[in-house]
Amino acid sequence: MTNLAYVVESGRSFDELVEDVQKKIAENGFRVLYVHDVQKTLQDKGFTFPGYKIIELCNAKFANEVLQADMNIGLMMPCKINVYEREGKRFVVGMLPTLISEFFPEASLGNTPEEVENVIKKIINEVK
Repeated sequence: MTNLAYVVESGRSFDELVEDVQKKIAENGFRVLYVHDVQKTLQDKGFTFPGYKIIELCNAKFANEVLQADMNIGLMMPCKINVYEREGKRFVVGMLPTLISEFFPEASLGNTPEEVENVIKKIINEVK
């Protein structure tokens, strides 16, 4: 089975991680599209859930390249970096964009998935 994600454990606080991920996204030429507060959404429905935020990020150049290759790749967009707590530990995780090539083998994506994956890993490593 293919590795789905790049996961790093951090000793930093949850809120610091969320804030720094957003800063690093901007510093690396991407834009934060939206931050989903999963914990709040589930708590509003009566569930107890630890800290969990999904940070959607995008770079228009890369988005254009992959969508030009195959519009269905939009199913795997935008990229996401998640910050969550589990058993008193905090994690930062990003899906590996190189998986796109496995789901869309006919698309001519060049090095784009690797380039985006390198940025996602860089962001995660910078905040851990």
